[in-house]
Amino acid sequence: MKIKILLADDHQIVLKGISFFLAMQPDFELVGEAHNGKEAVEKAGELQPDIVLMDLNMPIMDGIEASALIKEQHPHIKVLVLTSFADQSHIVPALQTGAIGYMLKDVEPDQLAEAIRSAYKGNIQLHPDISRALLSRTEPEPRPEPVIQHSSKDKSLEALTPRELEVLELLTKGLSNKDIAQTLIVAEKTVKTHVSSILSKLDLSDRTQAALFAAPLFQNKGQMA
Repeated sequence: MKIKILLADDHQIVLKGISFFLAMQPDFELVGEAHNGKEAVEKAGELQPDIVLMDLNMPIMDGIEASALIKEQHPHIKVLVLTSFADQSHIVPALQTGAIGYMLKDVEPDQLAEAIRSAYKGNIQLHPDISRALLSRTEPEPRPEPVIQHSSKDKSLEALTPRELEVLELLTKGLSNKDIAQTLIVAEKTVKTHVSSILSKLDLSDRTQAALFAAPLFQNKGQMA
């Protein structure tokens, strides 16, 4: 039986990237997408997913209010927060709604998949940064919600150098900087420099966005080869 997932996020690039990533998992079924909190609540009732993957900063209704309504109306549906906010002013209210977990968008794709599987089984899921913040009762530096730049700049792989393409392709497979460095036989510091350049050229905020954005492009490239 596949895990039925409803994805709620208002960033189109992130939404498409995560949707593609979820569709690649053999035990996941993406049953729907929502572009704001109100739509997430409505589709949760209509589609009855097992998991709602919930962004927090969304128009019309934010993810915290949407999570609370979903848990109130459908207690059996599990809400797993996926956001860029790491401050306790967001963490605590989100968890108080009954969300089963709180993940940050810089999580590695394979770790996100495992978090979804574990949450489906009823296990609480917390990003390592969130666990440390709650245990120490200190707030990590707030992370602003990623801003997707809509410019005339072509977000294509043509903007990248051959080495950056190699790094990006390995990044889409969920490899860490250390693993990429070992694969390409270069220094880890060099990989970090390449990743920073890749994010800048693609106008993306973090490695997860880059991986999710590029994954379908590499798959299409492989299919055309």
